[in-house]
Amino acid sequence: MEVLTTVATMRERSRAWRAAKCRHGFVPTMGYLHEGHMALVERARANCDVVTVSIFVNPLQFGPQEDYARYPRDLDRDLAMLREARVDAVFAPSVAEMYPEEPLVFVEPTRLSDHLCGASRPGHFRGVATVVLKLFNIVQPDVAYFGEKDAQQLAIIRRMVRDLNVPVEIVGVPTVRAADGLALSSRNAYLGPEERAAAPVLYRALQLARDRILAGERDPGRVKAAMRECIAAEPQVRIDYVEIVDAGSLQPVERIEGRVLVAVAAFAGPSRLIDNVTVDVPAED
Repeated sequence: MEVLTTVATMRERSRAWRAAKCRHGFVPTMGYLHEGHMALVERARANCDVVTVSIFVNPLQFGPQEDYARYPRDLDRDLAMLREARVDAVFAPSVAEMYPEEPLVFVEPTRLSDHLCGASRPGHFRGVATVVLKLFNIVQPDVAYFGEKDAQQLAIIRRMVRDLNVPVEIVGVPTVRAADGLALSSRNAYLGPEERAAAPVLYRALQLARDRILAGERDPGRVKAAMRECIAAEPQVRIDYVEIVDAGSLQPVERIEGRVLVAVAAFAGPSRLIDNVTVDVPAED
């Protein structure tokens, strides 16, 4: 496994693979890898000739009061995991390599970022879309793998690729969960014992919502109220948002029908956790 730290060396390696007609899979990460990341790597390894993983904590997607400085990092541990997974290359640039001067041009998502995490974290998805497009231009993969836990991010990246004619296939990979249902996240490392015990309430609330919708409830207000009541039973957890949106447009719905995304974000101690489920509403007679 090669560890590449410059744009020039990454592009050189990618050009060689392209000349050899290798199918190149890419998994962009911010490091501190867990089983969720490794599921993306496993999918890429199964479907591609060569696999690159990037490790880069992107400052553009963190707000001024967010956790950029203390975001968990352990490059040696990450590299050991990726070697075991038979990754071909790791692109691990410095901030100075990725942003050698103050960036003046950005990718600006519009309507898809108006709600959910976009409302809570202004500018976040501008930073995400910008760095992902930079990574696509540097790594030059044929296909890139993203987790469905970050459903809004996945929707924005898919639309960016379509709108800007980026020649990269985007593959979503289902959320990986702990035995108690908690979606795996690097930020779970921040959780203390009581907070960790309380955090699975997010998935219980999502399951409650899914069950009510499949049982016939079509009023999003009533479903969201039930979710809030469920989460409120855990004093360690503070809700950021509970939303039901159209799974394609990510816009709030007045009536639950078609395919909807039920999404939640909440704080458990210092950790902001997100989770979601997609529900296909049966057609009514």
